[in-house]
Amino acid sequence: MTGLIGRARPLEVVAPGYGGGSLADVLPSALAVLGVPGATDPLGLAAELPGVRRIAVLLVDGLGWYQIPTAAPYAPTLTGLTAAAGRPLTSGFPSTTPTSLVTLGTGVAPGAHGVLGFTVCVPGTERVLNHIEWRDGDPDPLRWQPVPTQLERARAAGVAVTVVSRPEFGGTGLTLAANRGGDYRGAAGVDAVAATTLAALTAGPGPTLVSAYHPDVDRHGHLSGVDSLPWRVAVTELDGLLARLLDGLPPDAALLVTADHGQLDIPAGDRFDLDTDPRLTDGVRVVAGEPRVRYLHVAPGATADVVAAWSAVLGTAARVLTREEAVASGRFGPVATDHLDRIGDVVVVCNDTFAVLASRSEPPMVSRLVAFHGADTAAEMTIPLLVVRG
Repeated sequence: MTGLIGRARPLEVVAPGYGGGSLADVLPSALAVLGVPGATDPLGLAAELPGVRRIAVLLVDGLGWYQIPTAAPYAPTLTGLTAAAGRPLTSGFPSTTPTSLVTLGTGVAPGAHGVLGFTVCVPGTERVLNHIEWRDGDPDPLRWQPVPTQLERARAAGVAVTVVSRPEFGGTGLTLAANRGGDYRGAAGVDAVAATTLAALTAGPGPTLVSAYHPDVDRHGHLSGVDSLPWRVAVTELDGLLARLLDGLPPDAALLVTADHGQLDIPAGDRFDLDTDPRLTDGVRVVAGEPRVRYLHVAPGATADVVAAWSAVLGTAARVLTREEAVASGRFGPVATDHLDRIGDVVVVCNDTFAVLASRSEPPMVSRLVAFHGADTAAEMTIPLLVVRG
């Protein structure tokens, strides 16, 4: 049983709203507003935005729908926009940054684009690819993620396309996978993001698309927790960014604000550590994913034993599924054959506020984080779409 988007309890499971209520639908609908031939409009934005020729899409990392009421005392602009022009969507699954950035950029579900988690095991190897880092020797991002982006499609139709994000992300594997097709402009901090976004939005007379990214709400949620003092400061700064963008919007422009996922604080007593429990490592060759969704690649013939062991240890803290069961659930959308082996033989999806850490095999800082995301609770999966016309 799954909850309704935007109306479920925070820890209730929700299904991705692919096809009319998900992050994958944002850019196709924006392209339809801009008149790109053949673009679909699953969100119905063309009817809301007649005459709009310029669109800025701002993705705020970690700004889940369920975190907006918590942010309200520090973010009057965000609160007003949500009340006047907001609706809930879902992320894809897993509800994690690299998966969501590519879902936004391509306009397709994760099963189609293949960036199926924060980390995944490269098929045929025991090498774990971190989609945030993408080091030398990792797969070519243009082959790993073969789906053309919506930015490429817009540019081919004559739309001026710009990507605004942190300077250090330019040219990375994840940027190529998610945002190829746009002119990259580095911008660090809210002032630079606002100025660079508005400059790109108003640079020429023709149809224009700007895709901007702001990471600080997510960062401080991870490090200090949702509603911590650093998180409140980040939300306040975000509110200033939104106010500047609204003030600078031309009359023929629109601002779409969305996110990649929400966050949950994970109590110390709800944390398992697979690296200190031999029952959780027996039969497991490679561990990937992240603490809220684990991908386990197992020894030949060990799938049933691993499912049984993890189910016994975690109990009601998680759903322990075979790959086939996870794919059949529809959480990833249809999964391309070439992408199936990127999903673990066993998929562990945490319930409520539980997480499975790997204290020895992952960077120590992961175990010190306060908030996490990745699973399919409403608090993690539900994201905003705020639509504002200039």
